Amino acid sequence: LQVPHTPSQPLGSCESRRFTNKHSKKALKASLTLGILLGMFFVAWLPFFVTNVTQAVCSCIPAGFFDVLTWLGYCNSTMNPIIYPLFMRDFRRAMGKFLPCCRLEGEPRPSTLSLSMRNSNSGPRAATSIKNVL
Repeated sequence: LQVPHTPSQPLGSCESRRFTNKHSKKALKASLTLGILLGMFFVAWLPFFVTNVTQAVCSCIPAGFFDVLTWLGYCNSTMNPIIYPLFMRDFRRAMGKFLPCCRLEGEPRPSTLSLSMRNSNSGPRAATSIKNVL
């Protein structure tokens, strides 16, 4: 007896699995990035806040130690512009558009006029006169 071979999954299922796999990888990467950012934030700022509350209650924290913890938090804030481009491709692309040091080879530089018009909402408008306003 020969049993005819029938595919166990329809052709569309393979594509949907690939689609799901791609999105699960993106979700995993986003979760990893968020975990790293939040982990670094808590490691840097939690000791500062705990020490700050302790200092308010018992005044037993040396000023030098408090300063070290404050600067640890500042260092964390300094690391964010470094961490974001490392883990986020969209952030890298946006930075590349506006910073010459981060621009990719083939990308054109945006004109100053288009940037100022885009940011100031001063594009073409319908003519208005005093009569129309009043």
